Amino acid sequence: MSAIFLKTRKEYTEVMQQIESILKKSTQIGGFDKLTSEDRKSLAELSILAEQYEDSIPLMPMKTPDSLPEMLRYKMYEKDLKQKQLASILGISEAFISGLLSGRRKLTMDLARKLHVQLGIDAEFLLMSE
Repeated sequence: MSAIFLKTRKEYTEVMQQIESILKKSTQIGGFDKLTSEDRKSLAELSILAEQYEDSIPLMPMKTPDSLPEMLRYKMYEKDLKQKQLASILGISEAFISGLLSGRRKLTMDLARKLHVQLGIDAEFLLMSE
């Protein structure tokens, strides 16, 4: 194979079928070391083609949080935290977290520092949030 790239999903599927066929063959004969050098070379080349195609597919764009409640929910999801755990990390009450999430409570400078340090929320985002 020389300087070719997969351009379509159909081509990718065909390459994956070829890879699967070589993998099944290696299983049947007792491992990769028992494949012919031609099969090993082919598997390596096909794997590179598949990887290049996979890397070329853009990931689904993620909506950037544009409010403090959205950012808090995002960080809670990202870190798999419950409100109680987040409150503990930040050293504030669950009621205060609830108020922030509902938009009833406003951000203080002290809390902004904690959100930046503990959760890695961008300082500029925190300063611009209402």
